[in-house]
Amino acid sequence: MIKRIKFNTLFVGMLFMFSQTSMANTATEQKITKHINDNLTQSQALLEKTVNINSGTMNFDGVKKVGAIYQAEFDAMGFDTQWVDGSEFNRAGHLVASYGNSGPKILMIGHLDTVFAKDDAFQHYSVVDDTHIAGPGITDMKGGDVIIIAALQALKALDLLDKISIKVVMTGDEESSGRPLSLSKKALVDAAIWADIALGFEDADGDIKTAVVARRGSIGWQLDVAGKPAHSSQIFTDNVGYGAIFETARILNSFREQLAGVGNITFNPGLIAGGTEVEVQPENSIVQGFGKTNVVAKEVTVKGGIRTLTADELAKAKKVMQEVASNNLAHTSATLTFADGYPPMAPTDQNYALLKMYSDVSESLGYGPVAPVNPRNAGAADISFAADHVDMAIDGLGLMGDGGHTKDEVADMSTFAQNMHKAAILLYRLGEAKAL
Repeated sequence: MIKRIKFNTLFVGMLFMFSQTSMANTATEQKITKHINDNLTQSQALLEKTVNINSGTMNFDGVKKVGAIYQAEFDAMGFDTQWVDGSEFNRAGHLVASYGNSGPKILMIGHLDTVFAKDDAFQHYSVVDDTHIAGPGITDMKGGDVIIIAALQALKALDLLDKISIKVVMTGDEESSGRPLSLSKKALVDAAIWADIALGFEDADGDIKTAVVARRGSIGWQLDVAGKPAHSSQIFTDNVGYGAIFETARILNSFREQLAGVGNITFNPGLIAGGTEVEVQPENSIVQGFGKTNVVAKEVTVKGGIRTLTADELAKAKKVMQEVASNNLAHTSATLTFADGYPPMAPTDQNYALLKMYSDVSESLGYGPVAPVNPRNAGAADISFAADHVDMAIDGLGLMGDGGHTKDEVADMSTFAQNMHKAAILLYRLGEAKAL
């Protein structure tokens, strides 16, 4: 597209100017880090306040409360803010905040929801020791949300924000996307189409020495297999055949034989039920079956997921799986369907170049280099919906820690200010480089 062509013609020059900027503005960058450090207590208070509000994806009131708190922070900086209602896709909605009309267009991505339901036992922010704090969603990803806010506050306070254009999208359904995706991800995709650069503030693999240049996509699949019911004494005969369960076993094992270990493809059958009757409750992820040991199985349903690093890998996996599912044993049939899901964030030269810029910032601050995360260690995330529409993207710039998605979620608070520093100075250098 035109935007990508234009940006790439300036790409090498921008990298050179980025490096020159880093050498020329040490005093300004020291002011940025000082502002962040001076306001760290307020940032931690904001983190505590929002972690203590349950915002499980389906707790719409909680998601909206967290969104309103962050919205007030953006309003105070002079951002144009909007709450995108989520009723059309059965979710709370999204927060969108915009600022500026010059310089590189930068999308910053966060999310308001967590995996912890309203009635979950894990509800509160709790100090573990001097450098660790536990709490639901503290790393995934309210810590990242606060890092976004603090980085922008520092630039705004020092009159450095006007050389870039910013759009922040904090979704309310990252942990469990609303359907259809064309509606639930529209605000994010529209922002990505506008942007040149996307920065995601997930915690990735929890290591401050890494960031994400690629994420595997994730989609669901369902296999429905039918056989000919009969007394079990007649199984394997020409008249009855092999039944639905044997055919399902053949299909799943063929998937394994043909796709296991191929590139970055992984697939997992997570639910299975078979017998004379199968009941599927998709809204509850329940599959249950009824049958007898002396009756050849009539039905089997399998639900699973597949992850790939590129669109080509996904197309290859789908083709292989459909071929396997269509080559049936006698008196059986199978239907394989694929659901919408997260697209892959493919590794690109531009993504690696943006990571190099971020790593340069980290090294200039004395925090050491930042290396790319192995895509196998980075799950799906909202940036995957943006990556195809921007020139360059990285993720994993948020608050680091361990135990995400469990009652043991703990933040390493030594990374809180460090990643604020890195994000703010990356934004500053991008603005200065484009202005040169």
